[in-house]
Amino acid sequence: MAEKSTTPYNIKKKKEKNAAYRSLIRAELADELYEKILNFIVIEKRYRNKEFSAKELAAELKTNTRYISAVINSRFNTNFSCLVNEYRIKEALHRMTDKRYADMTIEEIGAVVGFANRQSFYASFYRIMGETPNSYRKRHTATK
Repeated sequence: MAEKSTTPYNIKKKKEKNAAYRSLIRAELADELYEKILNFIVIEKRYRNKEFSAKELAAELKTNTRYISAVINSRFNTNFSCLVNEYRIKEALHRMTDKRYADMTIEEIGAVVGFANRQSFYASFYRIMGETPNSYRKRHTATK
């Protein structure tokens, strides 16, 4: 019988990688891409699209995924999917505590902010917040 994981949602620790291409990108290009990535993710809220990918972002910015990856790794200290999920979770936190969204279920909120399914939403939420979406919502709506 397989040994059961003691970590909820089978969350694994992030491994450090040292990719040579990260140092090949010019500082000016990295700065320009950083601003464009911020615009696409933060201002335009592209993270809400379930199919939003580094490949799509690279195509829209007329660059390649290695450069996107290098900039996200060096400037945001994370990878593409973690960055996108952090913004999804930030919006989910807002929606879970805002009275205007009180009639939405946790699953509906996860879908609206861009998660493809309940499992990925719960796993990302737990990884970032250290608790489930349900416990977070109960704790924060009980105090208001």
